[in-house]
Amino acid sequence: MRTTRGFKDRYWLHALLFLLTLASTVLSGAEMAGRYLIYDAAPALFYIGPVPISGPFLLDGLRFGGSLLLFLTVHEFGHYVAARLHRVAVSLPYYIPFPFNGIGTFGAVIRIREQVPSLRKLFDIGIAGPLAGFVVAFGVLLVGFLTLPDLSYVDGFPGHDALKEWILRYQAFPASPLSEGGGDELMTLTIGTTPLYWILSQFFQDVPPMWEMYHYPILFAGWLGLFFTALNLLPVGQLDGGHILYALVGPIWHRRIARAFVLVLLWSGSIGFITEIEPALAYWDVPAGQASWLALSLILFLYARRIFNRNGIHTGAAVLGLTIATALGVNSAWIVDVFAYSGWLIWCLLIILLIRVEHPPVVFMEPLTPRRKAMAICSLVIFALCFSFKPLYIG
Repeated sequence: MRTTRGFKDRYWLHALLFLLTLASTVLSGAEMAGRYLIYDAAPALFYIGPVPISGPFLLDGLRFGGSLLLFLTVHEFGHYVAARLHRVAVSLPYYIPFPFNGIGTFGAVIRIREQVPSLRKLFDIGIAGPLAGFVVAFGVLLVGFLTLPDLSYVDGFPGHDALKEWILRYQAFPASPLSEGGGDELMTLTIGTTPLYWILSQFFQDVPPMWEMYHYPILFAGWLGLFFTALNLLPVGQLDGGHILYALVGPIWHRRIARAFVLVLLWSGSIGFITEIEPALAYWDVPAGQASWLALSLILFLYARRIFNRNGIHTGAAVLGLTIATALGVNSAWIVDVFAYSGWLIWCLLIILLIRVEHPPVVFMEPLTPRRKAMAICSLVIFALCFSFKPLYIG
């Protein structure tokens, strides 16, 4: 067993990454909130280059960045504390600033410095992060709903004339995005709802539609907490959900469930791929039907070959089954509306190449205690409440 118990945390690095991530998420959060009529009317506190930074700008940014970092910190320290309680060498969280992806970060990670040979220890460390993070995500989301501003909030957005006129006339948000004119088809960033978000939204007034929700900093940070919780609980490989499922059902059923789940994600991604690429190919006068399905078949073959460890029979059966299921899905408007999301093709590629579908073996396979089994089932419920087949899309 390899161990590195002699390592030392570089506190300055963790602190620096935290501050950079806070700054990045604050700037991203204020830009997404987009209340520039309010920002520009307030006196500038300081300038970043030629851009004036006002008090309302910083407050909106801190509402988002502070809420999101609170979730990330509690999630990672859930893992950290569990590891330390089990005397497993572990690093402090490494925050990942990234100001170019819209939210200002790629999350945070801790580094386990030694192999965890015990199934119970692996389970405890794996489940502690999602459970702790979910409590914070739920709390942030609830605060976001409880502090929803009234409909006049949209008056702070530049443009949005059609939306402002609609709200002035009907005192409610429209049921679908409104065109601002100009003759071009409206392209709107839409946030996918989740069961938990939908349930909470039924108890509050002035809840923004999902294509405007990212303008509400705390609400959007809470939704991202649910999204990151669901991603970590995907029941594959060495994600937290993979550890939990492996400990709950063992290696054989973990492999079966993980493969089946990745195939479902590939089905969702395939439907999204076909529905998005065919119009693009038709625009360039390419035979859309033949080219798109040929490209999809090649993609599915390469994916399935890795998923089933180059087993020809299983690979062929998976490609054929996914192709038929995709063909049936693209002809159903309801399935396309609910499940079509080409982004899962990218996520599946990351799972196959980096995370892996199957879980590596654990040396000591102790059975879970009843309390741990209850926690595992609880995590599955949380995953179902937080997951969305279409998390972020342009529509």
